[in-house]
Amino acid sequence: MNIAIFLSGRGSNFLSISDSIKSGKLNAKIVLVGSNNADAVGLQKAQESGYNTQVFNRQEFGDGKKFAKFMDDEFSKFGVEYIVLAGYLRKMPPRIIETYKDRIINIHPALLPKFGGKGMYGLHVHNSVLEAGESETGVTIHFVDNKYDNGNIIAQKSIPVLTDDTPETLSARVLELEHSFYPEVLQKIATNSL
Repeated sequence: MNIAIFLSGRGSNFLSISDSIKSGKLNAKIVLVGSNNADAVGLQKAQESGYNTQVFNRQEFGDGKKFAKFMDDEFSKFGVEYIVLAGYLRKMPPRIIETYKDRIINIHPALLPKFGGKGMYGLHVHNSVLEAGESETGVTIHFVDNKYDNGNIIAQKSIPVLTDDTPETLSARVLELEHSFYPEVLQKIATNSL
């Protein structure tokens, strides 16, 4: 399974996927690492590890169609079969969503459909979970469509919310779950065993 991984920040999920491939737990090949942020730590780590990298900056293109064509051409060049979003904070262009229907996968740090949508990322999610008095939270892996955090759910895993949790402690525990769960679910996709 040839995958492109997209990230916007530190790339910890990218690293967990890369480590799972290297250890033989995930039967996939990272053919491209993309980001909207040229300064993303995760992109720098990918470059240092020898992966093909590309910055996809929407502002460099006059219109959305040219940007989508650029993305599509890059994916074709590298033989991308699946697009794996790992902390990527931008929407994919409609053309890409259509071309890669049910082959763009995202991870979200809450149990969707709760605590999803525009602006619901990072500590915003965990703060909202705590403010709502939820007894559990977790991770959702889902296909991407044209709305934020809306596509069909592939898999979910939950953890309890502890009485002394802060947004930061909850974030750390959910992230730890993401690092093991995302490669596990991607392996099931790679082997058609979902």
